[in-house]
Amino acid sequence: MRSIWKGSIGFGLVNIPIKLYSAVQNSTLELDMLDSRDHERIRYQRVNERTHKEVPYDKIVKGYMLNDEYVILEEEDFEDAAPEKTKMIELENFVELDEINPIYFETSYYSEPETQGRKAYALLLKALQKSKKAGLARFVLRNTENLCIIHPLNNVITVTKIRFAEEIRSTEDILTPDNINVTRKELDVGMALIDQYSAKFDIHRFKDEYHDELLKIIKAKAKGKRPTIKKLKPKKTTGDNLYEQLMQSLNKKGA
Repeated sequence: MRSIWKGSIGFGLVNIPIKLYSAVQNSTLELDMLDSRDHERIRYQRVNERTHKEVPYDKIVKGYMLNDEYVILEEEDFEDAAPEKTKMIELENFVELDEINPIYFETSYYSEPETQGRKAYALLLKALQKSKKAGLARFVLRNTENLCIIHPLNNVITVTKIRFAEEIRSTEDILTPDNINVTRKELDVGMALIDQYSAKFDIHRFKDEYHDELLKIIKAKAKGKRPTIKKLKPKKTTGDNLYEQLMQSLNKKGA
């Protein structure tokens, strides 16, 4: 793997030199858009919305719509607004991992210590493992300030970017079942159903089936064939009695 960032983790007065590596990869197939007539790749053009003519790259500027008019931004505006280009992930405080709602999680990076920082790295790793806490910090990646948590994963200090509060939309406009009455009997069966389906979390049990099936189709078509894919047909619910449906679900799982 190639590192994407070099810097340090600031742990009190201790600086731990590290490199960051992307911890995730895309599992989707890379498909190109083609012209159906000759299978040549399609290229995008930057076109003026009014004249429909292509715009040279050096004539393109960025603007923000404010009060029905665009405010044009210059390069120095972005530079003035950009955070200080520090190479430090400064730990600000430590929190319980279960206090962080998963909706804030974004993407993760593995950190690797430089030679001179291995002992300090090991100390921070063991302290995080023993305390079962995560460090909350900020750092600059690609000229953008990011909020992150620092936590152990498989004996590696992992840096996971998290979203700022303003990036999470409010739930005010979402219809909620506040005024819908759920009986004690229905709730008891619902809880029993959850208990029956409960299992230890194992991510390896779940595969990207769409990716696998699509790849089978691609390989078969390359040989002039078309594979038969078994589709699961959705079953219709029997009636609209919620309690009966829950009981049927319990009986089905038990069987």
